[in-house]
Amino acid sequence: MIRFGPSGNSDSFYEQGYKNSYQMPQWLAAMGLNAYEYSCSKGVNIKETTAVEIGNEAKKHDIYLSIHAPYYISMASEEADKREKSKKYILDTLMVAKWMEAKRIVVHCGAYSKVDKRWALDTAKHVLKETIELADAAGFGDIHICPEVLGKQNQLGTLEEILELCQLDERIIPTIDFGHIHARGLGVLNSEEDFIGIIDSIENAIGAERAKNIHCHFSRIEYTKGGEKRHWNFEDREFGPNFEHLAPVLIKRDMEPVIICESRGKMAEDALEMKKIYEGIKSV
Repeated sequence: MIRFGPSGNSDSFYEQGYKNSYQMPQWLAAMGLNAYEYSCSKGVNIKETTAVEIGNEAKKHDIYLSIHAPYYISMASEEADKREKSKKYILDTLMVAKWMEAKRIVVHCGAYSKVDKRWALDTAKHVLKETIELADAAGFGDIHICPEVLGKQNQLGTLEEILELCQLDERIIPTIDFGHIHARGLGVLNSEEDFIGIIDSIENAIGAERAKNIHCHFSRIEYTKGGEKRHWNFEDREFGPNFEHLAPVLIKRDMEPVIICESRGKMAEDALEMKKIYEGIKSV
């Protein structure tokens, strides 16, 4: 079953008088959405009681939960201490996922900094492998770690790098951020054929069956020569990519991903727009 939802809380959620994230599952279900990505991107600070409450509400309203781990994770840092802290941040996020009964956490891998790209990827693979072993020992083995394709040229996270990381363990699910691919490639996703090429690459790397259930981020993104600059909304049509080009590919390939919208301030509204586009094409 394909699922659509936002990353974080739309401005309208607060404008309507809501204050707490545990209210999001019911709010999203009333809109017709069925996924929600809770953000720990600035740090894992949520209390267990709050996480459990969000999880209970999500279960009640059939909202699929994922959690975004802290942005400052750096699995390819030259400093061993930072690599060790990165393992802890991932494990802390997994603990929250356990409380919340979320099944996926989204993880950034870090930046290349001044190191060789091959060294960075090999180091990240080693750190991720050790993290998976620690996660299994802690009882988190049923929660998928989902490394994300990143949007800036200096970040570890090209599509190819993420797919190589996913080959470490069959439980690793890639987070395919199509806006990031578009921005990093300086505007490469402009047609259905362009998206077919991305899906082909994913299937060739991890197999068609695993590719069916990938985790996705989608939003329009402004970019510079360095890649991603800022996220925009679906109404900002001067920026790509267009979901109208991806939806037919998902339907033809019989894919059932979780698609999380990261539009600026209107992530729930644009997630609903994606759902309507998808259902409109599928019904033809």
